Amino acid sequence: MPPAKTVKASPRPHTGLVPIEVERKFVAAQAPLIDQFGPAVSIRQGYVAVDGEVTVRVRITGDGSWLTVKGGGGLARTEVEVAIDADDAEALWPHTVGRRIGKTRHRIPLDTSRPLVAEVDVFDGDLAGLCLIEVEFDSVDAAEAFDPPAWFGSEVTGNPGWSNAALARHGRPPSP
Repeated sequence: MPPAKTVKASPRPHTGLVPIEVERKFVAAQAPLIDQFGPAVSIRQGYVAVDGEVTVRVRITGDGSWLTVKGGGGLARTEVEVAIDADDAEALWPHTVGRRIGKTRHRIPLDTSRPLVAEVDVFDGDLAGLCLIEVEFDSVDAAEAFDPPAWFGSEVTGNPGWSNAALARHGRPPSP
């Protein structure tokens, strides 16, 4: 019998037993000067399954691999993420054909009254040149109170065409 997988600890708020991700998303008009951002992580991400607002994805980086289930849309949604070993991730990868993205992620601390981090994703492949910025919050109130810097560009939170799953399946939508 294979060893049990470890559930990734999540600092996100919970309703009942299910972790909730509270996140705002933006599309930059142009990629910022990423060479000033410091270290980055290359990410391969593919969707094993998509059913309405529920997705199952595998994410592979140099630091590890994860299987993630997301449900819902908008500002707050369910997210459960489980660390998996590299062999399991690679075994799932062929099941993501036609539903993949590649990106480089930079984590930028924001100068705000709360400790926030902007995850700046610069895409490659068919989405080359696209730059999405996501910020996670510990509550809906904190998310709604956040005043994004101008360089974040247009907000696309809750716009289903700008989800990573939609980008992986349909490509870049028209500009917001």
